[in-house]
Formats: sequence, structure tokens, C-alpha cells
Amino acid sequence: MQDMIRVAVVDDQNISRSFFEMYVRSSKRYELIAALPSAEMAVDLVERQPVDLIIMDVLMRWGLDGLSAAERIKKAHPEIKIILTTSTSETSWEEKAREIGVESFWYKEYDEQSLLEIMDRTTEGEHIYPESPPDQEFGRIRRSDLTERELEVLRELTNCLSNEEIAGKLFISVNTVRFHIQNMLSKTGFENRLELAMNAKALGLVVSDEDRTKNAKR
Repeated sequence: MQDMIRVAVVDDQNISRSFFEMYVRSSKRYELIAALPSAEMAVDLVERQPVDLIIMDVLMRWGLDGLSAAERIKKAHPEIKIILTTSTSETSWEEKAREIGVESFWYKEYDEQSLLEIMDRTTEGEHIYPESPPDQEFGRIRRSDLTERELEVLRELTNCLSNEEIAGKLFISVNTVRFHIQNMLSKTGFENRLELAMNAKALGLVVSDEDRTKNAKR
């Protein structure tokens, strides 16, 4: 008899964690060995017992974020397969996940493939990433109507940075920052930069690195 695949699920939201547990238990291929509310607990778990697959959310309310935890786990145990998940439409995390060796990335709200399908294909050796970025309504437009540079500016705007701070971080001029913000206001129909940033943040359209890692222990 083939050994069952040992799975740990990691999510700080009870509903999402229960959802992951249900998927794992729905297949006779998998054995749920842990359901954890923090990414730091996952880092600790892999040092104490064998794990074959980790399903982990990126954003956490406390401690390490999922990306940072995945990087630590991959450095110490490259044989452990990881599926990172998120309910936001932040696409910059895909590139970071690839860089650290994460096998698969799944958008909870937007991916047409089921989590179980992603699990099966990942454990069989595939790397599953979305073919196209998630799209959603944003004011009068959709996310796909914004350019990559506009998304970069918007990402920093949600972190309450000034035009000067955004310009310095992105290595562009202050006038260029103003230009992109004005373009986004015209496209979306929002009245000012605060409304633009608040709506982007509320929708999970973009998430700054500072917001992703703000709860990590220093």
C-alpha cells in the first residue's frame, strides 16, 4: 500500500483553515498531520516531524508571513513541497514564491482549479502557477486596466507613503508619481489619493511588502 502524503495546513483564519482541512481529508491520498494558525508554527513543525506538503496562506495577523516562512522551510528542507495561497489579488508574490522554490501558488478567490487538483499535481512533481493574473473590479475599471507601474505606485500608496517617498523607493521622479496617481484617479473615478488607496487596500488589490511583513518579530 502506498504511503499517505503527510500534509500541514497553515492559515490564521479559522474558516480558511477548516476549508483546507476539509480538502485534505476528502482524499485518501493525504494525511492531515497539523492545522496551524501561524507560519512560525510551521517552521517549527518541520524540525520535529516529517512533512511532505504544506498549504500555507501568505498573509498572517501575527508572526512570520507565509512567504518568509516558506523561504526558511525551503532552505532547511528543500524536499518539502509548498503551496502558497492568498485571498488577495496581489500578483508580485508569485515571482517571490518562484525565487525561493515554492512549487505552487493558488488564489483562493480567483483560481478556476480546485485546491485538491493543485495538491495532486504538486505532489506529482508539477509547479502550478496561474496562467493569468486575477482580475477584479476597481472603481470604474478592472485591475487589468492598470499598468504594472501604476500598480507599483498604488502598492506603495496603500502604505501611506508620500509622493517623495514613493519616488525614492521606485527610483522615479516625483512628477512621475503624481502622473500615475492622477491617471489612476481618472481611470477609477475615485476622488482623491486617500480614497484610491483605501479602496485598493480594502479589496486586497495590492499589498505592500511592509504590510505583508509588519507582524514579523524583529
